[in-house]
Amino acid sequence: MNLLIIGAPGTGKGTMSSLIVDEYKVVHVSTGDMLREAVANKTEVGLKANEYMTKGQLVPDSVIHDIISERLAKNDIKQGFLFDGYPRTYEQALDLADILKGLNMKIDCVINLNLDEEVLKKRITGRRVCSKCKEIYHIENKPSKVDGICDKCGGELIQRKDDTLESLSTRLEAYHASTKPVIDYYQQFGLVKDVNADQKPEAVFKDIKAVLGA
Repeated sequence: MNLLIIGAPGTGKGTMSSLIVDEYKVVHVSTGDMLREAVANKTEVGLKANEYMTKGQLVPDSVIHDIISERLAKNDIKQGFLFDGYPRTYEQALDLADILKGLNMKIDCVINLNLDEEVLKKRITGRRVCSKCKEIYHIENKPSKVDGICDKCGGELIQRKDDTLESLSTRLEAYHASTKPVIDYYQQFGLVKDVNADQKPEAVFKDIKAVLGA
């Protein structure tokens, strides 16, 4: 089973990805992880990517193409994969289709996590992270026992700078501009399955299993 998971920041892609990988024994494919691995291993493509990353620039699609092609050619992918956070643009969706066609593979389902923006704003801006152990809390949904203090290690709970309303608005604007064409692209093939992300994680995952026929 070859899957994509799509959703705005804060919809729970990371949590759902972990559950899907455990349940269906597919390989979690993250472009961020692949880039870091390629850079660490000093592969040819990793060295190219590092030139852009060290300058704080976006890695161009041509380099992403090479990294995706390398990863999808590995044997473990044959058991199925889950792409998280890719493709981000219409052009990347077309490129991925070409790569998969060359490998005689295809996407089976695109899971689209939906969440009302007002709910999303509360979810993101209320998030707090331990400065030491990185445990995640929420001022309403998962507060710490002592305000501002991590239950696990006693570290200070902080709000990440990209969890502010201003930062979120910018990220959402960019997300909608780039991702709507991606969703539209896969919808023409009947691959997109909408899932309500405004539920407890177990309920969201139950819905995901239902759309995957499990």
